[in-house]
Amino acid sequence: MQATEQEVSLQTAEQLGLNKEEYNRIEVILGRLPNYTELRVFAVMWSEQCSYKNSIDLLRTLPREGKKLLAAAADENTGLMDIGNGLACTFKIKPFNHPSSIEPNQGAAMGVGEIHRDIYTKGARPIAALNSLRFGNLDDQHTKHLLQGVVQGISNHGNTLGIPTVGGELVFNDCYTHSILVNALSVGIVKVGDSVPARAEGPGNSVLIIGSKTGKDGVQIGTPGTKKLNENDGDKPSIQTADPLQGKVLMEAVLEAIGTGVVIGMRNMGVGGIARSSVEMCSSPGTGMVVHLDEVPTRQSDMKDWEILLSETQERILIVAVRGEEQTLYEIFEKWGLDCTMIGEVSDTDTVQYFQHSEKVVDIPVESLVVGGRAPVYSRKTVKPRYFSDIRKFNINRVKSPKNIVQVAKKLFASPNLVSKRWAYEQFDSTIRTTNLTSGAKADAAILRIKGYERTLALTIDCNAGYVFADPYVGAMIAVSEAARNITCSGGIPLATTNCLNFGDPYNPEVYYQFASAVKGIADACKRFEIPVIGGDVSFYNQTLINDRNQPIFPTPVIGMLGIIDKKEFQTTLEFKQEGDLIYMIGNLSNSLGSSEYLRHVLNLKYSPVPHFDLYEEFEIQKHIRKLIRKKIVRSAHDVSDGGLFTNLMESAIAGGLGFDIETVDTFRKDSFLFGESQGRIVITIPREQEDILQNYLINNNVSFTKLGEVFGDVAIIDEENFGYVSDWKRTHEDTLGNKLDN
Repeated sequence: MQATEQEVSLQTAEQLGLNKEEYNRIEVILGRLPNYTELRVFAVMWSEQCSYKNSIDLLRTLPREGKKLLAAAADENTGLMDIGNGLACTFKIKPFNHPSSIEPNQGAAMGVGEIHRDIYTKGARPIAALNSLRFGNLDDQHTKHLLQGVVQGISNHGNTLGIPTVGGELVFNDCYTHSILVNALSVGIVKVGDSVPARAEGPGNSVLIIGSKTGKDGVQIGTPGTKKLNENDGDKPSIQTADPLQGKVLMEAVLEAIGTGVVIGMRNMGVGGIARSSVEMCSSPGTGMVVHLDEVPTRQSDMKDWEILLSETQERILIVAVRGEEQTLYEIFEKWGLDCTMIGEVSDTDTVQYFQHSEKVVDIPVESLVVGGRAPVYSRKTVKPRYFSDIRKFNINRVKSPKNIVQVAKKLFASPNLVSKRWAYEQFDSTIRTTNLTSGAKADAAILRIKGYERTLALTIDCNAGYVFADPYVGAMIAVSEAARNITCSGGIPLATTNCLNFGDPYNPEVYYQFASAVKGIADACKRFEIPVIGGDVSFYNQTLINDRNQPIFPTPVIGMLGIIDKKEFQTTLEFKQEGDLIYMIGNLSNSLGSSEYLRHVLNLKYSPVPHFDLYEEFEIQKHIRKLIRKKIVRSAHDVSDGGLFTNLMESAIAGGLGFDIETVDTFRKDSFLFGESQGRIVITIPREQEDILQNYLINNNVSFTKLGEVFGDVAIIDEENFGYVSDWKRTHEDTLGNKLDN
């Protein structure tokens, strides 16, 4: 029996990733059968990457209000924070995991270009980039190939754009073997009142497309977040090609065009291409748009309507301009050698209508395609992960104390997760524009000066996914708290945060439990620190092949955070500065080894509880550290995190070229004291003459502390045992990663 037209349409919808209920919803919305191009548009716009259909209900629980908030992310694609002196800062993070797993160089380069476009299409000049990179086992040749490609892609694109890469993290774990994570963050500055909204205001105003000619690259991806990737995939989508030189020219031209006052609204084109950009620009003001696809400059002459609509060609921007003032923009973009073409106009129909060869190929209500409109929203089933039972079995008393603590320290300190990432960051230009004050990892956060202003920015990006794996709720709170701790240790006050939530398949109830718990943890921590979430993104379907089974990666909610340092004198770095200075650890001690790099790397124990953490303690410790810095008592500050106290001390020693002489507390296991990763601890150094002032302050404010010892010579001494010269530890720290990659 021959299939009906409706049955054929449903089959097509299912091939594009829409389920039957979603297809039926489309029929109701349109009041008719959708055509093929409309189905493609719905499939992309209702994908997780565009509609957040499996995550939006949870994301709405994140705190969005803040004292310094000028524009919320929901209104403007990315939020805007008042940083004083008539300036505002915007920053955003996005994942480029799937394309980078397929083609690491182009995937990472595309990510750098796209995230910076998100910033400068808001009218802000990008001033810095950070990234969070995660790979599989470093001894694996495929991992080395991916790492080298990603670093090269970031380096080539960022350096060409002239935007310094000022910070980041590079982590290795088997769970990322076939599903690497490449999260890119961009930070920009704009004068208050000069930002440009991502809105299509004013029916009759012109719609223009700027930048590269549209090609077929990236069209097949459509819904990249729905594809589970592993190295056995035979049908891998093509990756968009990034052009850093074109990107640099486009950035300068766009910023010049904004200065004319002709631009009403502007949006970068990434996932979903023209379709997504036009729809989302119309959504907030309640307008519509008419677009003539014949007018879009293309690289190929045979492109179909849906290919033009959904192409993800890089270095393209959609602009809404004042009707009749187009010539001003034509002249600017012609001067820069860029295409600038009028392709349509804003309408008052509340629909997007796309035409090709005078034929209307799409006619869809805007509201039906967007988050907060009639796009589907799901709440998936949650089940506690089965591996939690293995974590509960952990007993620290069954972990034998090491016989040779020096040898254990050497093995731990050589972990790829603890050694210097110099091999990578030296390929990134961190000093372009001369704004980076902490090049070379001399502070817990990157410190950026704003030329002509006393205030500086503190920026960081953080997440220990092992903690989130052990306890998604607490682990996510730790991620936020550690980011804030890094800002605090650098002399800053946490101001706002963004996030990139990297998880496995949301249809897996255990993964969705991890996701829901992590979002709650982020929300609770941000509320405690009174900082808003001003943007973010979600990346699901990050799976890796382990023992012939697709397994989810560790839940990895990466946190980017912005802080303000009011005065130059408050800027604080981590290196030991003067022999004889006293070393204090502020915060509570705990006899804990949970989820430490020591357990994972040295003892090969995967399952253990999350380290000690108390959100109230964390907040109070940071509050007092900021006060001590402002009292000018603190010479250096460095938070205790991955690798524990020993790694903390050795990093400060290496950075300053000075050693230390400390004593452990004999009521705690020595391996726990040195290698445990209990949270809420910060190591500071002070001049000896400030000791009474420090102790009186801590005692009067009921702050826990431990006097460890002093900055001493050029060796590391713990409990009168010589651990060797700092210079030898420095060689291990700085050369290990490069040696592994060279071999």
